[in-house]
Amino acid sequence: MIEILFENDIILAVNKPSGLLTQAVHGIDSLELRVKSYLAGRSDAGFDTEIAGIYLGVPHRLDRPVSGVILFGKTKRATHRLSEQFENRKIDKIYWGIVSGTVDADEGTWIDYMRKVPNRPIAEIIQPINPDAREAILHYKVLKRFKINNNSFTHLEIKLETGRMHQIRLQSATHGYPILGDATYNSTLPFGENFDNDRCREIALHARSITFQNSITHEQINLIAPTPQLWKDKIWNAESHS
Repeated sequence: MIEILFENDIILAVNKPSGLLTQAVHGIDSLELRVKSYLAGRSDAGFDTEIAGIYLGVPHRLDRPVSGVILFGKTKRATHRLSEQFENRKIDKIYWGIVSGTVDADEGTWIDYMRKVPNRPIAEIIQPINPDAREAILHYKVLKRFKINNNSFTHLEIKLETGRMHQIRLQSATHGYPILGDATYNSTLPFGENFDNDRCREIALHARSITFQNSITHEQINLIAPTPQLWKDKIWNAESHS
């Protein structure tokens, strides 16, 4: 099953579950494969000639442990125009994150320099003089501060000014507030089911909304992705604290 947030003749938006790859090689389950199965009128996630022949453009991705809204193009032209909007920063994305610790400032900006670690699927903070350094700018706003079992957490609304690999995850951890469940970037507390492979674990990072332009009508479309049930269990029932 996939949760459709929006669909017309050229664009499809779905609410990606955490723990699922956006794309994968043949034989491995992915969101792309499930969407192709849906477009083929299939209920399974198998891979055959019928599904392989369906065009589906992927103008952006979400990390495997991240949930939330993601766009697909149903035609090459639509995918190209969505990609242009991403490249020109015409698409607004809002993320929700639960971080360990209490973020004192109600809102703020983090500016760091980072790079992808060579030959490893992680990123790191480096000095700005490093030739591989890429500026990373993130804006946040506190939505709620709360405690669970004497552990303090903060629910953040996050907007990226730049789009670097694992940017939110790395910057949050670097500033002392790792995303809950993100063992790759220093979280010591679990979020959801505990897998031996860190990359399969669910983390408390959710692509909450996206605003883009319909390339045919030129209207602005805003989509909001409901949070997984685990978020409701963790946040809505938790007691706020100042």
